[in-house]
Amino acid sequence: MQIANSVALVTGANRGLGHHFVTQLLERGAAKVYATARNPENVDLPGAEVLGLDITDPASVAAAAAAATDVTLLVNNAGINTMNDLVNGDADQIELEMNTAFYGPLRMIRAFAPILKAGGGGAIVNVLSAASWFPSEHWGAYHAAKAAAWSLTNSVRLELSGQSTLVTGVYLGPTDTDLARGLSFPFKLNDPADVIRAALDGVEAGQSEVLADALSAQFKANLALDPATIYTPSTTTA
Repeated sequence: MQIANSVALVTGANRGLGHHFVTQLLERGAAKVYATARNPENVDLPGAEVLGLDITDPASVAAAAAAATDVTLLVNNAGINTMNDLVNGDADQIELEMNTAFYGPLRMIRAFAPILKAGGGGAIVNVLSAASWFPSEHWGAYHAAKAAAWSLTNSVRLELSGQSTLVTGVYLGPTDTDLARGLSFPFKLNDPADVIRAALDGVEAGQSEVLADALSAQFKANLALDPATIYTPSTTTA
C-alpha cells in the first residue's frame, strides 16, 4: 500500500492524532484526504476535503460512504475516554465508549469495504491502544472497548484478506494529545507526529500491527504471563 496518490479518509480529524494523520498523509503525496469530524467547522487543515461524520450514527456513516466513493485508505482514528469503571460507572457512558471504539469502526469498515474492494483492496488503519492488553480498575470502559477493537481488527483482517485489503492495527501508550491532557504519567508522553510516522511507515510496509512505543511492545509481550503477576492497581493508564 503506497500513500502517494492514495485517497484517504480520516475519522476524528479535528484534533490530536487525526490532525497529524491528515497532515502527514498530504505530506506523503496522498491525492486526496477526507478530514472528517462530528463538527466539521472545527477542522482547519488546508489541502484536505472536510466532511461531517459521526461514527456513532449509522445514517452519518452511510452519507460519508456515499460522498467518498474513491477512498483507498480508511483511517479509523476517532476515539473517546469517558473515564468510567465497569462495575459502578455510568452505564450510558460505558455504552458510548463501546459505540465509539467498537461499533463506530465496524460501521465504517462495513460501509467502506466494498469501496476499497472496487479500488483494488486498499488498506484500513485502526488506531488502538496499549490498553487493549492491560486493564485498569479505574478506566474499565476504555480498556474493554479497546480490547474489543483489537479483536475486531484481527477478525476483519481475516474477513477482508480475500479482497486484498490490508488491515493494520496501531497500538500506542500515552501520547501528547487532548486525550491525555491534565493526566499525570511517570514517563514522557509520545510525540503524536512520531506515532503517525510509525503508523504510515507500517502501512507502506504491509504490517498487520504497528507497536508505536516500548510500552505497547511490553504490554503485548505480557499477554503470555500469568495475569496475577502483571495486574496491579494503578492510577494511570494508556
